[in-house]
Amino acid sequence: MVKKYGDLFSKIVSYENLKLAIEEASKGKRERRNVKDVLDNMDFYIMQIQSELISHEYQPRPTHQVVIHDAVKNRLITKPKFYPDQIIQWAAMLVVQPIFLKGMYEYSVGSIPKRGTALGQKMVKKWLKNDPKRTKYCLKMDIHHFYQSIDTSILKQKCRRKIKDKEALWLLDTIIDELPKGIPIGFYSSQWFANFFLQDLDHLIKNELMVPYFVRNVDDLVLLGPNKKKLHRAERNISEYLANENLEVKPNWQVFRVNSRPIDFLGMRMYRDYTTLRRRNALKIRRRMVKISKKPYLNKFDAASVIAYWGWLKHSNSYKFYNKYVKPVCTIKKAKEVVSHASRHR
Repeated sequence: MVKKYGDLFSKIVSYENLKLAIEEASKGKRERRNVKDVLDNMDFYIMQIQSELISHEYQPRPTHQVVIHDAVKNRLITKPKFYPDQIIQWAAMLVVQPIFLKGMYEYSVGSIPKRGTALGQKMVKKWLKNDPKRTKYCLKMDIHHFYQSIDTSILKQKCRRKIKDKEALWLLDTIIDELPKGIPIGFYSSQWFANFFLQDLDHLIKNELMVPYFVRNVDDLVLLGPNKKKLHRAERNISEYLANENLEVKPNWQVFRVNSRPIDFLGMRMYRDYTTLRRRNALKIRRRMVKISKKPYLNKFDAASVIAYWGWLKHSNSYKFYNKYVKPVCTIKKAKEVVSHASRHR
């Protein structure tokens, strides 16, 4: 029997939780005028949020949408107002996320604190190296327009299987109902709802299909096994399950022999004995380093990018790449000094 959790709404609207939500939501944007105003008058804004929530008068404010261009596709990002919407999303998730985490597969790595892509990369590389017999084949697949396709009525049903607090469910429903269909990319709450939505799929793959090794990065899946037929069967079962959830697998799914080609996943190309950067990521780093080299000094944003790139490089066999394209422009030590100085100055 699934345990249901109650007495959540009082925790969400508590002074301590709302204060923590403001502090977390403001990270990286405390210099903005609207954010600074909330931070400088925290007690007043906490009381305002408490009043809106307790009276059930809260309605999300109009959002701002922007299109982000990356190497693969254009993404429509929905940006909620900092006050009160981002704060309320954080307040709700701070209380609900421990419940979501209790049933979450250990190698579901996308947008999960203290996991992330590095854990997924580490585990795939470990499995390939330590168990070649049971990692002969790879099934790689992802879900078509996942965030936009999530059936919010099913998401609400899943929430009700875990939560019995009616006021907490009212707030979650209010956040979920931002769009007529799907959940918005850009909401802090969406990353938690997305992973929670696929928890049952994770249990299907591990406990019923008995796939030896499996990593999920939100809607991107890699399954490893000893038998091609079993992975094809797993694909059919997964596609059937997702169809019942009103989701669709992209038609470009693949089953292939690991020794014949790398696993292109989580920004890396993972072979059995070594790992390289994905080509477009390597090209992105090279182009950014050229731009940085032409500037008169290293600013904190460029320094932060260099540190982020080092995070990618150190998890792959890319020491020569670092020495050739990154180190001549900016060492990791220099980048960390610039970021540290900027942090102290702020």
